[in-house]
Amino acid sequence: MSKLVRETRETKVEITLAPGTGVVDAATGHPVLDHMTTAFAAYASLDLKLRASGDLPHHLIEDVAIATGEALARIVPARARRYGERTIPMDDALVQVALDLGGRPYYEGPLPSPMWDHWMRSFAMQARATLHVRVLRGTDKHHVVEAAFKALGLSVREAIAEGGAVFSTKGSVRWSEEDDAC
Repeated sequence: MSKLVRETRETKVEITLAPGTGVVDAATGHPVLDHMTTAFAAYASLDLKLRASGDLPHHLIEDVAIATGEALARIVPARARRYGERTIPMDDALVQVALDLGGRPYYEGPLPSPMWDHWMRSFAMQARATLHVRVLRGTDKHHVVEAAFKALGLSVREAIAEGGAVFSTKGSVRWSEEDDAC
């Protein structure tokens, strides 16, 4: 389980994220943000408690994405499958998401809404994930965005599942910090 608080002059985000059954309690004051984060967590089978407030919708949405990505990065199991991919149809929309939780942040979109495209990019960077979102069809922006969040959730569910035989052929990555006392 990952419990985080991210606070700036513009926003405050409190998030708890854990593998589970998709129980979600989201309250950001932004109904569409609540809807998208709920879809993401429910489809990922992650239990999510989210409380957030902010000065502008842009700051709120961006900071929730950052906090969600960081919380996800902290709960990826050592023997996770690492990769996930799903294509989701939703009425007129058809959206494919391919994901790698291997620690190399990259995002390729776009979604037809700059704000939700920015959510995906911010999430991917903080989750240290490679994330590709392809809109194969769709004219209703809400359907396209919602299909993307559901596809992301299912991709995350697949990627964090235990059972990966080899997370990387390079072996595990170790970081160390040295004090330069010169």
